[in-house]
Amino acid sequence: MTVLLLRDVEVDGVPGIDVLVRGGVISQLGKGIEVSGRCKVVDGHGGALIPGLHDHHIHLHALAADRVSVRCGPPDVTSADDLARALDAAPGDGWIRGVGYFESVSGLLDSDSLDRIHDRRPVRIQHRSGAMWALNSLAAKLARLHTADHPGVERDDDGRPTGRVWRADTWLRDRLPATAPPALDSIGAELARYGVTGVTDATPDLTPSTVAALVDAHTTGALPQRLHLLGAPHHFAPATPGCTVGPYKIVIADSDLPDIDALTASIRRVHDARRAVAVHCVSLEAFVILLAAFDDVGSITGDRIEHGALVPAESIDDLRRRGIHVVTQPGFLADRGDTYLRDVDTRDLPDLYRCRSLIDGGVPVALSSDAPYGPVDPWRVMSAAVTRRCPTGDIVGAAERITSAEALDRCLAPLDDPGGPARQVTVGADADLVLLDSPVAEAVGDLGADRVRATLIGGQCAYAKC
Repeated sequence: MTVLLLRDVEVDGVPGIDVLVRGGVISQLGKGIEVSGRCKVVDGHGGALIPGLHDHHIHLHALAADRVSVRCGPPDVTSADDLARALDAAPGDGWIRGVGYFESVSGLLDSDSLDRIHDRRPVRIQHRSGAMWALNSLAAKLARLHTADHPGVERDDDGRPTGRVWRADTWLRDRLPATAPPALDSIGAELARYGVTGVTDATPDLTPSTVAALVDAHTTGALPQRLHLLGAPHHFAPATPGCTVGPYKIVIADSDLPDIDALTASIRRVHDARRAVAVHCVSLEAFVILLAAFDDVGSITGDRIEHGALVPAESIDDLRRRGIHVVTQPGFLADRGDTYLRDVDTRDLPDLYRCRSLIDGGVPVALSSDAPYGPVDPWRVMSAAVTRRCPTGDIVGAAERITSAEALDRCLAPLDDPGGPARQVTVGADADLVLLDSPVAEAVGDLGADRVRATLIGGQCAYAKC
């Protein structure tokens, strides 16, 4: 049994505390705890010891794939010429996978425009929203888009595929050369470096093989973080410690808004299976449709909205009464707030990625990354919730700012209760812990990943700063 003593740490604002960990659980808190020579002792030097951070909405395999893909968007790629150079420099001689594309580079790509940029190798480029892939003609031919009947395959007025494929990742993947899911060891290490000890993978419609790959990554230690799955099939019940199934992910695609009756039927089927829903909801139109569906079918404990990018003020009390949680990503403001200022109707800007008004209105709110589509660093996400500062320096929704302590708490809720009470460093709790380099008051005054000295998951060291 692993025994570890963290000496001289701050716990809940109280300095000079010793914390004893046995078998992955906090077994004792106090001052001057005596231990045997077989116990490993770590000197905290007065730094705060807090529960490990949780990312309540992330896409693990997409993040791993993103790390080895060609960057196709700002700041490195800002023109068609930049994009051509980036694609030309891609290693290998087969398929090229690009990510992070945005219209400011060269408009909304299709096969014709992408052919003019690169036509020698099959290319597929993902829009930075994650909602759309653009394929050049060679890639479209290999993916057999001309014979496809998937509703996400966009066609022109003559019925020919444009090369754009919307919200069809799993379907498209089945038409590409077979590859194993990307390894997650580097992602697990990166998250541990940030102090993340638990993640909710929000990828929808996970196949059995993808679920198995995620669970295997956790079991082998490649992904040491505790794993909560939204896209797992209804019948899946993992027996692996540290892996759980959450609400079922439903996507309301802005490119193809559903009929209210169809959405209601989908939610009812999930509820009838005694499972809550996690509904991807970005636009105002999607939000209105979702509330109408909940009016019909009702809500159950655990129902949650993913993103909630636009939430009208008059709907906040409706969310509170229904007990619906909101898992949001203010990190997008730091990443692309300048785009919102340009493209979002000024009347809607106060509704954008709300935090303060939702919390004050009694709605449980959790922060998350949506990585790779948003910044993965949780400290950057927290800072964005506090400052709401865009890359330009402008502020979006100053009234929605929250304090650093509130932002931290929104990353400390249990995986199965996003927005619920923050976990505590207490006897009997799992030893999923982060040791900071300073007392908590100093750390929250200057949020940053460099504050993390060490990360423990189940009492085992997942990261230690040299």
